[in-house]
Amino acid sequence: MNISLASPVLRNYQRIQRVLTRLDAAVGPCALASPGSAVPRGNLIVFPGSFNPPTLAHLALLRQARCFARHSDAGDWQIYAALSRQIVDKEAVERMTLLDRVYLLERVLKCRGSRAGILLLNRGLYVEQAQAIRASFPSVQRLSFLLGFDKIVQILDPRYYRDREAALRQLFALAHLLVAPRGTDGAAELQSLLEQPENREFARFIHPLPLEARYRDISSTHARQQPTSDKVPEEVRDFLVRTRPYAPPSILEGGTVGDPYAERTRMLQQLLTQS
Repeated sequence: MNISLASPVLRNYQRIQRVLTRLDAAVGPCALASPGSAVPRGNLIVFPGSFNPPTLAHLALLRQARCFARHSDAGDWQIYAALSRQIVDKEAVERMTLLDRVYLLERVLKCRGSRAGILLLNRGLYVEQAQAIRASFPSVQRLSFLLGFDKIVQILDPRYYRDREAALRQLFALAHLLVAPRGTDGAAELQSLLEQPENREFARFIHPLPLEARYRDISSTHARQQPTSDKVPEEVRDFLVRTRPYAPPSILEGGTVGDPYAERTRMLQQLLTQS
């Protein structure tokens, strides 16, 4: 299998790879801006996710974040999508490499005229990500994480903590949360969750963010199962069809195993090493 990349594409991959290498070498919680993204300062809305792959729902959430920022009385906000080397509860979801996900997300945001930047993190828990962002970018003032309902359930779940209350107090000393609903009654579902006695202390730090109903049930899981789905941006669909990151290996004539994406990944790394 041969892989041919136009010079600008290869240079983009090289820039991303250099940042990922720095991130991998970091010892403590670390956040880095992806190439082409502004250095975070002031007020931030950060949307962490695996983006495996990016969907129309991801773009809709970023638009809603922009709308929230326009109507906020806290001044200007910068908005970022964020990818981490560690994704809680997503460790078993493989295939599309982090390098490809960053490259593809950059391409989508640029093609769609989004003014969102991209942050890269080396931690999975939100409290650690908040620590990483504030330590890496001391000019940040207000910090809000944007997330879906499933994530707020996860954040409030005691099984992720040795001392839940202490960890949550630490998180909310660093950041607020903007939560997009799911289903047809998402706002009521969130309100019910926050009214539970063990969550009331933290309710003032958690705010609903409206999201059109047509985007609420779109998932990356569905997009991985149906790469030609109309639930992903055209740029993503084209990439998935060309590179086939989620296609299972096939048995070729003679009993050899064929895996086009694995071979492409190997050759891409060779190109990056040689350049």
